[in-house]
Amino acid sequence: MIDAELILALNRAGLDGAVLGSRDGDYERARRVWNAMADRRPAAIVRARSVDDVTATIRVAHEAGSLLAVRCGGHSFPGFSTCDDGIVLDLSSMSGITVDPLSGTAEVGGGALLGDLDRACAPHGLVTPAGVVSHTGAAGLTLGGGMGWLSRRFGLTIDSLLAADVCTADGRVVRASAEEEPELFWGLRGGGGNFGVVTRFAFRLHELGPVLVGSWQYPTIQARAVLGRYAELCAGAPRHLATAFTSIAAGTRVTAFWSGSVDGAEAAVAPYGTLGTPFAGSRGGVTFLDLQSRSDDHFAWGRRCYAKGGFLGVLETDTIDRIVSSLEAAPTPDCEIYVLQLGGAVADVPDADTAYTGRDANFYWIVEPVWDDPADDARCMAWGREAAAHLAARSTSGNYVNEQSEVGPDLAFSAYGEQKYARLAALKARFDPDNLFRLNQNIAPDRR
Repeated sequence: MIDAELILALNRAGLDGAVLGSRDGDYERARRVWNAMADRRPAAIVRARSVDDVTATIRVAHEAGSLLAVRCGGHSFPGFSTCDDGIVLDLSSMSGITVDPLSGTAEVGGGALLGDLDRACAPHGLVTPAGVVSHTGAAGLTLGGGMGWLSRRFGLTIDSLLAADVCTADGRVVRASAEEEPELFWGLRGGGGNFGVVTRFAFRLHELGPVLVGSWQYPTIQARAVLGRYAELCAGAPRHLATAFTSIAAGTRVTAFWSGSVDGAEAAVAPYGTLGTPFAGSRGGVTFLDLQSRSDDHFAWGRRCYAKGGFLGVLETDTIDRIVSSLEAAPTPDCEIYVLQLGGAVADVPDADTAYTGRDANFYWIVEPVWDDPADDARCMAWGREAAAHLAARSTSGNYVNEQSEVGPDLAFSAYGEQKYARLAALKARFDPDNLFRLNQNIAPDRR
């Protein structure tokens, strides 16, 4: 179907939201997504305003045999939230959030961002565990698993998910929870956007309590020693403490985040400022909202980015050596390797209980070159692939599908493993047998 016919079909569907084509004045702005590497030109962009808009757009895409990209925050590393020549279903107008402090729950629209959720919960002293860049879409993050500063204390984002409203390929709206469509609920918790469009999430909220944030910058020459001591400290860390480090060619930033009480905070956080001789650092004076948006500018919209991650059981000396040596060869100043400590509440949930795989990992790593000049594309991506390959060789099985720039039929299989992939493929055949929702780390439907 040519562009004009597709737009006509969408306009005839009686949508409340606007339909934009390439001749519309706002098209150029509307087609952009977070990662400038994904520079694509959809035939139509639907700015959905209701569940009816979503189901109608799905119907048109299915009947036309069109590509369908679903966009919330537009943060997909490989550009799954846009496409060439197909339809982009933009959920950003469906971003309402209702917090019920009495029940400790929140209803969150499919177009909400992490920052929206954090800010809505903050006046009540409540949180749900999520990611670390506030302009990330809550939907995409949740469907892949969701990890961040609160994961050691409260688990993954999916561990606080109570229910989800899903618009499926056949035009139905299905409520998935532990009681309703439990198999779909299992698959949504880590299976990505393979099964439909989630227009509303229900989350359990948790009391945050007092926080203490310490962050120190260590020079590159100290990196091996600093990270060795960091690994030793992590081994005995309580789950109220979450830590991470970010290494670039110019140095390593170590962050320690404590939440939940005042007692024990100083004793837990302070040692991370004595791993070496920092050239800058602070302890205290940072709120949880500050921490959640700290990386927003580094990962600003319109920058170019590549990412590949994996899980580690332990942070060994040879892994640290590889991190440091990789950064010595980094082609641009913003090429980084980020490592987040896991464990704690993440491991409390049996691995089989959700589609997400990797709960026994103690660390998650991600290689992330970020740059601005298209002339640097080849060397930044080559560096990212090489650095990630060395770390992947030291990693455990399973993976986190949200932060992988590479795509292909083998990626989902290796991320979930044989048993989970088979279960997901059967679920895919039930809810999306024609693979309409294929712009994701795709699971092929098993029609047997």
